[in-house]
Parts: sequence; C-alpha cells; structure tokens
Amino acid sequence: VEARDRIGGRVWTDRGWPGWPVDMGASWIHGVTGNPLTALARAAGAALHPTDYESAAAFGAGREQPYPAEPWGMLARAQERAWQAGADLSLRAAVEALPRWQKMSGAEREAFRAAVHRMVEHEYGADWGALSARSYDDSAAFGGGDALFPGGYDQLARHAAQGLRVRLGAVVRAVQARRGGVRLTFADGAAAEAHAVVCTLPLGVLQAGDVTFDPPLAPARQGAIGALGMGLLNKCWLRFDAPPPVPAADWILNLGPPPDLWPEWVNPSAAAPAPLLLGFNAGLRADAVEGMDDAATLASAAEALRGMFGSRFPAPVAAKVSRWRADPLARGAYSFHATGSGRDTRAALAGADWVGRIAFAGEAASPDHPSTVHGAWLSGLAAAETLARAG
Repeated sequence: VEARDRIGGRVWTDRGWPGWPVDMGASWIHGVTGNPLTALARAAGAALHPTDYESAAAFGAGREQPYPAEPWGMLARAQERAWQAGADLSLRAAVEALPRWQKMSGAEREAFRAAVHRMVEHEYGADWGALSARSYDDSAAFGGGDALFPGGYDQLARHAAQGLRVRLGAVVRAVQARRGGVRLTFADGAAAEAHAVVCTLPLGVLQAGDVTFDPPLAPARQGAIGALGMGLLNKCWLRFDAPPPVPAADWILNLGPPPDLWPEWVNPSAAAPAPLLLGFNAGLRADAVEGMDDAATLASAAEALRGMFGSRFPAPVAAKVSRWRADPLARGAYSFHATGSGRDTRAALAGADWVGRIAFAGEAASPDHPSTVHGAWLSGLAAAETLARAG
C-alpha cells in the first residue's frame, strides 16, 4: 500500500531529462562491502559508480583554495564532555563549553562553524544545536566505500517490487487493530483489512499525526517518535549545455563568505561526461531554500557557482529541486539523533505492537544503520520476520 503514484518513497529518480536520470532523494549505497543493497543492485543489473570523499577540491573567490581543516578532533572532545555531563547536550552546547572554543578568535570560530556545517550538518540533515552531542554519529557502517547509481536508484525498488501487487495512491489516514487483524482506512474513505501490517511511514509523518492508531501505540514507541528528529537535506540538480568546467573531483566545496546556501557540490561528470552538477543544502539553510521558488533557487545556485569559479562560469539551462520538508508524504528527508535520543530510542520505535499485529520499520527504526536505505531495508526484513513469528 503506497500513498504516492510511484513506489520508492524517498528513493525517487526523476527521469524528466531524457538520458540524464537524477536522484532527488537517496543517492548512495553507503559502504558496498557486505551491504545487502549491493547484492540487490547486482540482481537488478544496476551499474554502480564508486565515489571517494578524498576526491575533493575547494573553491572560492573565483579560484581554487587550500582544502579547509576538518573539525573532528574538537568534536571528539565535545562528545567526551557530553558523556561526562549529567545529561545529554546539543553538539553546539558541548563545543561551546570547551576551553579551546573560548580561546578561538572570531575568524577561527567562523571557519570551524563552516566546517561543521559542511561535514556534520550536511551528513545528518540538522543544525548542530539540535543534534545530540553524545550520539549524533552513533551508527554501524559497511566498508568498501560508497557508490552512486548512474542509471538511477529506482532500479532497486522496481526490481524488489517484481511480482507484487502494489496499490498506489492509497493515502492511509487510520490504522485500527481488530479481532484477528488490522483495518486500514484511506483518505478517500475506502478501507482494507489484513492479518498484520508492516508500517514504514516516515518519522515526519508519524510526528505530524497524519495517521491515527487505534488503540494508541505503546508509550515507549510514542516517546521514541517524539524524541527523534526529522532532518532535512535538499538537492538542486543543474543542467548545462555542456559538461561544466569543474575539476574531475567527486566533491567540490564552496569556501565563499558565509552563510552560503550552497557549500557543497557533487560532480557526476567524474563518472562520465555529463552536463550536470548537484548542489546540496541542509538543516536550517535547507529550510530557507525551501521557501524559494524554482527560478529563485536556480538563480541562487548559479550565483554561488560564479562566486566559486568566476563570473564567466556558464549559466545552467534548467534545474530540478527537492523540497522534502514540504512533501506531506515525507515531512523531511531522514531522521537524526536529537538531543536526548540515540540508538535505544530507535530500538523503541522498531518492532511489534498490538500483540504482533503491527510492526514498525524504516530508516528511523534502524538502531544500527539509521538514515540509510540499507537501514530501512534491513529493518523491513526484521519487521516481517517478527510478524511471521507472531503468527
């Protein structure tokens, strides 16, 4: 049962530019070695292109700049201090309590803050004032590096759905436990019954209360829904008349004056010549960009590129923009560990309720691999197994 007119949810490949599919949601397999999605991609015949965070360059004021210092040492000390405190702190509060922060000049703080924005807020989709200092980065990882799908991530969803009857456009408004099963009520007034349900509603939808559960979910599960954060990472794909004149690096940083809305770019031409660039914004800046229309977003992104590479940088001819916060079927991009939450919170969200009639899955319900497609996939398998054992 799928509310959208397509399968995949936040895995969404836009194929409106013939010959140039672009992923508006999930893009990467994070860690290809041992990752179940790697085997799924192989079965689907989906080509992978590896990317490397070390393949990076930085630009600002029209020329290449020295690559900026990374913030990890200071963040590790802040995390240690948060564990020593009586209660969790936000990452920002933990950093600002460090003696080193107190001694930094304004320019040093500004550079550190920019590094945190690019490397932390863009990773977790949230402002450092909302992230848990203790557990913002608490997750397991597969090895082997990351990889993109030149042909689109939706190849995996289409392959996985073979042989299934998927009801599209079915917006669920209520889920009710009944004797011997579960009843779903849809926005159009129709209803359906099942023996059991795997619920993969995004955290943002659960938090908004768009779907009612009768009887109410277990208090621990309700608490977990409220405690986790729903983050935001948006994309702007730009198309040019020809491959843009950028270095053959996977990642290109914008070191222009803050607060820049476009601090990070991905160059898909590193895989094969393509007239495309991908810009990101995250957290509070992503919320700001969501308030722009497509024309203003394109103009803002183009201005950022001219600031990075110079005024003669070619103008893009088209753009595709995601707005995950405004999407009523997502209400955000992916979950994060808000202050006071962590792995145990996700474990409380996952699993069965109503004596084995409903089980929760999705990236937010993955204690080990949160905020990833493979985490959602593995949590779905676990939820199905839980319901099967319950009979």
